[in-house]
Amino acid sequence: MGVPARYILHQGPVLRGLGEGALAMLKQRMGEGAKGAPQVPGPEHRIVLPPRSPDLVRSFVRHVGGDPGSYKKIVPAHLFPQWGFALAPRALDGVPYPLAKALNGGCRVVVNEDLPAGEPLHVTARLESIDDDGRRAVLQTRIVTGTSARADMIVADLFAIIPLARKKDGGPKPKKKERPRVPADTREVLRYRLGPKAGLDFAKLTGDFNPIHWIPAAARASGFRNVILHGFGTMSRAWEGIIKNVYAGDPRGIRVWDCRFTRPLVLPAKVGLYLDDARGVYVGDAKSGPAYLVGTYGATR
Repeated sequence: MGVPARYILHQGPVLRGLGEGALAMLKQRMGEGAKGAPQVPGPEHRIVLPPRSPDLVRSFVRHVGGDPGSYKKIVPAHLFPQWGFALAPRALDGVPYPLAKALNGGCRVVVNEDLPAGEPLHVTARLESIDDDGRRAVLQTRIVTGTSARADMIVADLFAIIPLARKKDGGPKPKKKERPRVPADTREVLRYRLGPKAGLDFAKLTGDFNPIHWIPAAARASGFRNVILHGFGTMSRAWEGIIKNVYAGDPRGIRVWDCRFTRPLVLPAKVGLYLDDARGVYVGDAKSGPAYLVGTYGATR
């Protein structure tokens, strides 16, 4: 059963934020973007948002395989894109890179304190760093979420990777790095069946309506065989899978999360969640097969 369309009504701030990002990309194409190197760290942008809807939280947790009953008093930390994207595009406004080519490289999340349900969210975002080696630029954006009582309950660093045109200097082409695979010595703890509309359902719950996740023609125009699942959709399922299989359903189990999105996850798909003894986490087709997410998790900071 799909996610009801009524949750789109909860996504106003996120849709406005993504609209601002789309406008910034349009200005770039028209040659109106900034030309010089941006300041890093950049200016801090702030917003106060209403409490998350309990109905939205329940449906989100259920959608990604968790137990909604475990989140009666707290908001899932891995739901941060649902409110963070309301502000994150402002942090990238004016950067001299082709944002339309940006790829979601992954994130690092530190949970300093559980975000209480029913309280307004105090959110800040800023461009933290830029790593430009001439072939690609990695933009690190920091989203900090808290309440009036404590500002830094959840600190999330997002990494956007932007491919750059390589200068024709006659030098040898850099060797392509082999993409990660699921190690053979991991254990499969969960298996997912993802339908062709998993991207659309995740968009309804988070507001990220990038068409490559729910419109097949748009995905194919971007070079994919079909729509692809959001990286944060893969992450949230893995997060809840660990809560269930490692922390006996305690949503407070994970305090630190670090992951990279290493391949597009084309829908529909059947994938597994794999763990190792060093708190490594992988999402992939099978042991020794391609990995779509690789990362680590921990119970302490």
